[in-house]
Parts: sequence; C-alpha cells; structure tokens
Amino acid sequence: MRDTRESRLLLVLLIAIAFALITVDIRGGQDSPVEGARQAAATVFGPIENGVSSAVDPVGNAIAAVRDSGSRHNRIAQLERDNAALKAKLGSDDRNRSRLKQLDRMIRVAGEGQYGIKGAEVIGIGAAQGFSWTVTIDVGASDGIKRDMTVLNGDGLVGRVTTVGPDTSTVLLANDPDFTVGTRMENSDELGFASGQGDRPLRVQLLNGKAQVKKGDRLVTFGSQADRPFVPGVPVGVVSRVDPSGGDLTRTIYVKPFASFTKLDVVGVVVQAPKKDPRDTVLPPKSKPTPTPTVTVTVTPSAPADGQQQTFEELN
Repeated sequence: MRDTRESRLLLVLLIAIAFALITVDIRGGQDSPVEGARQAAATVFGPIENGVSSAVDPVGNAIAAVRDSGSRHNRIAQLERDNAALKAKLGSDDRNRSRLKQLDRMIRVAGEGQYGIKGAEVIGIGAAQGFSWTVTIDVGASDGIKRDMTVLNGDGLVGRVTTVGPDTSTVLLANDPDFTVGTRMENSDELGFASGQGDRPLRVQLLNGKAQVKKGDRLVTFGSQADRPFVPGVPVGVVSRVDPSGGDLTRTIYVKPFASFTKLDVVGVVVQAPKKDPRDTVLPPKSKPTPTPTVTVTVTPSAPADGQQQTFEELN
C-alpha cells in the first residue's frame, strides 16, 4: 500500500474502531457483544496454538517431564517390587513342591508299613547332646514323642529319638558311630547288625559267616523287642560292597543307606508300631536294568582279483 493521505486516514480510523471495541468489551464483561466471536476464535485456533506451543517450547516440555517423572518412577519401583515378590513366590512354591513330594513319599512308606507317624521338620543340626551326627526336630513330649522311637522319611530309616523336650527332640542319625540297628536281608532273611560310619557306608555284620549276599541286595530293619527303638520293615539301604568270606563266624558287608543324612527336611516319628511285621513290602520296586543293545556285524568276503585267482589255480 502506498503511503498516501487516504491510507493514513484509513489507519487512524481502524485504530479508533479497535479502541472503541476494547472499551465496549471491558465494560460489558461476560455480556460483551464480542464474547461470541472470541469463543469461536478460540475453538478454531486453540488446538493450533497448543501444537505450536508444544513444538516451540522445549523448556515447558522438560518441566512437564520432570513433573511426571515422579509418577513414572513410582510405577517402575512398583513393578520392580512386584517382580521381586513374584520371584520370591516362585522360589517358595518350588520349596513347597519339594517338601510336598517328601511328605507324599513318607506317607506312602507309612501306609505300606502301617506305621502311625507324627510328621516333623528338621530345625537344627549338630552335637547338641554330645553326638557327632544328630538333628533337632520340632516335635516333643507335648506331641506324644518319647525316647527310643524310630524316625524315618520317604526314603527309609533316619535314626532314633534320644532326647525329648517339651516341644523339640534330638534324633541320633543312623550314620553315627554310636548307632546300631538290627537288619534283615531281603528275600534271604539273613540277620545282622548295622553300625554308622559317618559319611561312609553303614557297616553290617551278618550273623551267618557263609551267607550268600551280593552287591545290590537290600536290607530292612529287623525290629526291636516291644518295637523300641526300632519298628520292623523300615528300608535301611542297599549293599555296596561285600568282604570276602574268610571262614569267620560273621560276614562283613557295606550298605549305602537309602536316606541322605545331609539333606534331611521332613521326617516322621513312628508313634504307633504296625500290628504285624511288614517284611519287605515297604521297599520300593526294583528298577529294571536298561538292556544293552547288541550290534551284530556281518562281514561279506570280497571276490579275489584275477591275478590272485590265477595264482591260486596255479598253486593247485
């Protein structure tokens, strides 16, 4: 537009109109005649202004991010706590599953032997009463436990109760050097006495020096008078070595116990003996050996070469 007298007069007129509208708007408040136009403009241009503001105002964005970071940090911390709780739960479930399997095996042994047992948990190990191989269990006199009761688990013989407190008891383990139990061989019924040797196999003295015994044979408890300290039929172990018979009155064999004395957790105290000797019924079924595949190789003789055939004919 050219700077002429008319253009200057038009500019002055527009400015005067603008001031007049501003004055009317201020005096009118919410009843201003331009309120409708202002709302329409806000509706049309508001979203555009917000978009432009977000694009050109990184400082504002940073402030908003800092403001929201607290809530995001809380969410992350909560997720971390949830994950940790889940891992702990899974770990606890694994342990519970393992203990449940032990309890199931022990109940099976008790059912097959018709033993009345009081379940217990091993809560301590060590020489509490001056013994080398003992554990403390969380049942005592208040649970009906008495001295010289048989202790077993889902694998077999664990030991016998030696000391009883109101709520806990001490168990002498079968591998302790001071431990002795009467045994009976599976099938052959050969009798003997098994003694503990610490972390080595049990040492068994068979009463028959000429007893026929071999590696892999199994033993159970023979039982004591009035079933204390030992009830009959509890699995003891499997023969791992047999000393040569030297004409002695007794014969020595070595037995790997069924129970693992370094991994005891859930055990049972036999508070009621079976009405009759279960004999070998408590022993687990023998696993069948895996057959070794036999490979047969057939050799097909090759035909002799012409020269070899000719030489053979000449020789004949």
